[in-house]
Amino acid sequence: MVIIGAKSDAPRTRGPVDSRGYRIFRIVNTIVLIGVVVVTLFPFLNIVARSLSDEAYIITGKVSIVPRGFDLTAYKLLMSDGLFWTNYRNTVVYTVVATLISIVLTTCYAYVLSKPQLKGRRVLVGIALFTMFFSGGLIPNYVLVTSLGMKNTIWAVVVPNAISVFNLLVMKAFFESLPSELEEAAAVDGLNTYGILLRIVLPLSKAIIATMVLFYAVSFWNSWFTAFLYIDQQDLLPVTVYLRNLIAGATSAESAAADADKVQAAATLEAVTIVLTTLPILAVYPFVQRYFVRGVMLGAVKG
Repeated sequence: MVIIGAKSDAPRTRGPVDSRGYRIFRIVNTIVLIGVVVVTLFPFLNIVARSLSDEAYIITGKVSIVPRGFDLTAYKLLMSDGLFWTNYRNTVVYTVVATLISIVLTTCYAYVLSKPQLKGRRVLVGIALFTMFFSGGLIPNYVLVTSLGMKNTIWAVVVPNAISVFNLLVMKAFFESLPSELEEAAAVDGLNTYGILLRIVLPLSKAIIATMVLFYAVSFWNSWFTAFLYIDQQDLLPVTVYLRNLIAGATSAESAAADADKVQAAATLEAVTIVLTTLPILAVYPFVQRYFVRGVMLGAVKG
């Protein structure tokens, strides 16, 4: 009979005791990591403080991580402009559409390349790797996009950068790490290739897909040169191009002479630009961060 709650006479087993060297390592490692966090966080806090500070304090270098001479002139200039919100909406639409298309294309291409029995697999891998190191050049790309009728459309931003070869190779390595027995069993049960991909492979690939979504979304959100090159209409530009043009205009001599408010806000516009363009990514990142390390490690190239 076992008496619940009775004390056991068996000696308690103690866990392994950390050695002195390991304790020193943990202390040093903690100090180093705290230093890395401080070094990483300080520039961002400085940018936020500059975006809320008066121009005079910024010019004299008196702003560190605490705003001086609290001033929202730059924010008011941006928020009161209807074109700003139109371009911001364009950025959201471009990022969502481009990320969805990129994820679909990258997943399909990577899944195909992960099959060693595929005929012509080496050729497809070679084509992908070739585009990683060589491109047609700026002018041929511009001529191609224009001749396809994609200029001044969302497709000029989405299509040219739809597949990242680096992301493709990471996802390919992840698919190769999945047990082939799962797909063989699914095929025996009557699933075709598309059924295996949709019902077996993708549910097991949430970590790598979340990681790729993060990579693509950040890339498309921060991108400005593609839209600057292929889009001429102001109401179709993303917010990154809008803010780039605003900074260039506010810091020019002609703009400074024309508008006193912009003169006052010129020193803070760059900081406001960084804050407004990074804020959405910072808001989304915590929701996908838990998949990030696992996805990259599972999809890492194995030696």
